[in-house]
Amino acid sequence: MENRIGKSYMARKELFAKGLRDGRLTVQEIETALPAGTLTAAERWLLYYSLRAAQVEIIDEVTGQVDHGFLPEEEPAPSEH
Repeated sequence: MENRIGKSYMARKELFAKGLRDGRLTVQEIETALPAGTLTAAERWLLYYSLRAAQVEIIDEVTGQVDHGFLPEEEPAPSEH
């Protein structure tokens, strides 16, 4: 257990250092460094939140979209009059 926590801590520390240095990280870099099961959902949310708060841009390498931490707003449905 302690070894897993140590690896997770070091991976997060390295991600932050790279993100602060480069100003950006990809979702794929984050997911490779911290695969599913490494962090709880709350810890993963906090990681992404903290990176964005540190002004690290999080980009999806596949789509090129920037993760702003919220769902895109849906187009309002046309109202009937």
